[in-house]
Amino acid sequence: MADEPNTSGKPSEGTTNTTIIHESGSSGGSGWLIGVVILAALIIGFYFYTNSSNSETARNNAITNAANDIGDAAKKGGNAAQDAAETLKKDSNEKK
Repeated sequence: MADEPNTSGKPSEGTTNTTIIHESGSSGGSGWLIGVVILAALIIGFYFYTNSSNSETARNNAITNAANDIGDAAKKGGNAAQDAAETLKKDSNEKK
């Protein structure tokens, strides 16, 4: 025999009634509080990320400038050595 739905509103023989109670209430604002905390954490994390990038860029620029200064100093030293060698060569030619 096929099961037919009970539409009479009375329990069928041999069956039990199950009542489901669904309560909907407010979350008390805890959802908003969690959302605000997560948003604040994201903002703070972004702030520190951008500052670390800026400090890394500043460090790289300082290293580049120092390397350029060393290169300029080496070039000046090389020019001075070349001038000294030319001066010695002139002096030795004049004495002959």
